[in-house]
Amino acid sequence: MDRKYKLILISVLLLAIRPVTAQNITLVKPGADRIEFSPMIFGQFIEHFDRQVYGGIFCPGNPLSDEDGFRTDVIEAMKELKVPIVRWPGGCFVSSYHWYYGVGPDRQPVFDKAWQVEDPNTFGTDEFVKWCRKIGCEPFICTNAGTGTMEEMSDWVEYCNLNVGKFGRQRIANGYPEPHDVRYWSIGNENWGGHELGAKSVQEWGPLVRESAKLMLSADKDLKLFAAALPDKDWTLPLIRTAGNFLDYVSIHGYWDFLAHNDNPSPYLTCMMRTDGPENEILNTIGILQEAGFGDGKIKIAFDEWNLRGWHHPWHGNFRRGFDIEARKRNDRAATYTMADAVFASCFLNACLRHSDIVEIACFSPIVNARGALYVYPEGLVKRTTFHVLSMYANLLLPVVVPTENKVESLTDGEDSTEVLDIVLTSDREGKAFVYAVANKDPLREQSLTLDFKGLGKSIPRMVKVKVLSGNSTDDYNDIDAERVKPCDDTLQVRNGKVSLPPHSVVFIFID
Repeated sequence: MDRKYKLILISVLLLAIRPVTAQNITLVKPGADRIEFSPMIFGQFIEHFDRQVYGGIFCPGNPLSDEDGFRTDVIEAMKELKVPIVRWPGGCFVSSYHWYYGVGPDRQPVFDKAWQVEDPNTFGTDEFVKWCRKIGCEPFICTNAGTGTMEEMSDWVEYCNLNVGKFGRQRIANGYPEPHDVRYWSIGNENWGGHELGAKSVQEWGPLVRESAKLMLSADKDLKLFAAALPDKDWTLPLIRTAGNFLDYVSIHGYWDFLAHNDNPSPYLTCMMRTDGPENEILNTIGILQEAGFGDGKIKIAFDEWNLRGWHHPWHGNFRRGFDIEARKRNDRAATYTMADAVFASCFLNACLRHSDIVEIACFSPIVNARGALYVYPEGLVKRTTFHVLSMYANLLLPVVVPTENKVESLTDGEDSTEVLDIVLTSDREGKAFVYAVANKDPLREQSLTLDFKGLGKSIPRMVKVKVLSGNSTDDYNDIDAERVKPCDDTLQVRNGKVSLPPHSVVFIFID
């Protein structure tokens, strides 16, 4: 054999037999506070955009819909996710939405200036609350702080929560004698952005939030109030200093693959390089809260819109050019939602859990159609890769986050790098049973992880039970009649305290 080819063969064989990395170690932090996290981290978001509401959750006349027009298969899927809270009606939609047109027997279609389509107004406040009650989740209403008024916001609270006054009596007359009892209310949506109708300046925003909060709390003193914010000191520090005493949460949003104008989803490895983004934004926001004097947890963080992929809506915000409405259908392309989305979602949720003393609410954006975890079509639905991640976290984690110290190798892409594993450990309240949630970002290789059985007070077992979400490739996705990616139960062998995790995977490890 030619020497050149011998060297190539030897190199290939060395690569083939090279063991998985043994430098990934997770240790329980001794003496660290263990935090019981809020299930509200697993919340969802729905907006009047394309087919999220009409043709998504609300389809009167469809054989799969109930007597109220709600898709029953969607409701069952939401129950599978144990959805604790849903934010509605927007999103950009809300900044030109006037709630009183969407209640009562005489519903008039309106032109939605945010998305430049006609909204029939047949799904409004009463329908939203009824849908949430069928799911078993809390309704979370985002108010119009763009083209609306402070009084309009407080009138909406009156309609939902009081039995007196013009609007409380109007709800009763509309067939709802008992108050809707909506506890969660956001003042505005992304009012910091030039794309938003009725956008505000830094100088305008704090006073508007403060005075809106005063009116809303005058209608119901027990509300949980949010305000549109940024992980940016220039915007959020003045907001908190002006209105912080009235707020329970600051709302921040995150989309890390920006696809608004060009629907060219980033490849797997590029997406993995962005998995540190959510935690960095959480840390920035925590720093702002501390600087404003609210580092004691009185104001918490709500990441109430998040997704790897930003929505595709070409030329939104370019008002002279006009919108490409037809192009929005590209959001429903099944092939977009791969293992990149699943692994990123795991890393996002792990970041929230690590900071669950301050991050109390998060809402995946959206739950149905567009970039949703569910794709809904007239005859059924598809559970995308992100749906399965959300289901694993909602159903399999234990309620207490156990802080860990992790020594993890790097995954690189050119000059960019990230830790190859993202690890969170949870336990039951007694500290006897444990669940690790681990994302292996490596596109090709298994990764070895040394678990801290001693720190858990456990003997090293021969095997551990696991739930694994992975695919045959990083680009695997689910489609109608083609569920390529779904969680499976398995066992992993433990060698010297180490387990090997499949590439591009989300793995839950159970230790009793």
